[in-house]
Amino acid sequence: MRSVQIRDLAWLLALAEHGHVTDTAAILGVSQPTLSRAVARIEDELGVRLFERLPSGVRPTSHAELVLAAAGDIVERDARMRSALASRLDPEAGVVHLAFLDSMATSLVPRLLRGFHEHAPRVRVVLTQEAGHSMLRDLESGAVELAITSVRPAGEHGWLPLQHERLVAIVPPTHRFRDRKRIDLAELAGDGLITPPDGFGYRDHVRALLAEEGVAPRVSFESVDLATIEGLVAAGLGFAIVPEQFAGVSGSVGLALRSASARRTIGVVWRNDVPLAPPAARMLDFLRENWAVSPA
Repeated sequence: MRSVQIRDLAWLLALAEHGHVTDTAAILGVSQPTLSRAVARIEDELGVRLFERLPSGVRPTSHAELVLAAAGDIVERDARMRSALASRLDPEAGVVHLAFLDSMATSLVPRLLRGFHEHAPRVRVVLTQEAGHSMLRDLESGAVELAITSVRPAGEHGWLPLQHERLVAIVPPTHRFRDRKRIDLAELAGDGLITPPDGFGYRDHVRALLAEEGVAPRVSFESVDLATIEGLVAAGLGFAIVPEQFAGVSGSVGLALRSASARRTIGVVWRNDVPLAPPAARMLDFLRENWAVSPA
């Protein structure tokens, strides 16, 4: 109904309940002509008369039963929608949609969420664990509001660095370099490399480090999960470059890299072209105050 507002439907329900235009207008806090015009709009739109005028007030017509049932459903659903939206946007008890890298699942994200929960215990955080390119897609669509990633995207995005990580080479426990503390990647050029597939942001980190050393080892296995990569290395299937916290988890041996570029920065990203909802803005303020680090 193009000319009829949900407010008009609510007034229609009130009039059917009270049965008198003057009394209903007083209860609603509007003038009698305003209420009468709202009823007339609905009747004109539907092409039927909804109320019979009686000396004692008004009475619904035979057509009104169908209209009142539909009006009640619309008004109720509108009220539920508004209530749910208000709850979601409440900075004290709303909802934040947060995406994060798989590699952050057992390190930064749990610690960050514990701190935020202590700060805002009634705010609910809906988590999405995914690859960096998927995060950017979900940010653009509005499916998530904040994303913890290792790549600062171009365009209308905010960026707050949260953590700097060292990258290390890991080798099997039987590897010829297992007793070394530090290594050049060129020394591993003949070994098979285990790495994420093309299209994943972390693969770009690995590729850049290898290019800096002028080496291009053959890829023996690919996996999107860094924990799985560490397990494959521990099983003797090749070497890998991973964040330091993954070294040795299931038996691999971590070797420091001499390259000054063997590091990555983890940060939170958000869209700058649209305002953040209050709960997400509150979480970002918390991160800015408690987790921010200087750019690398």
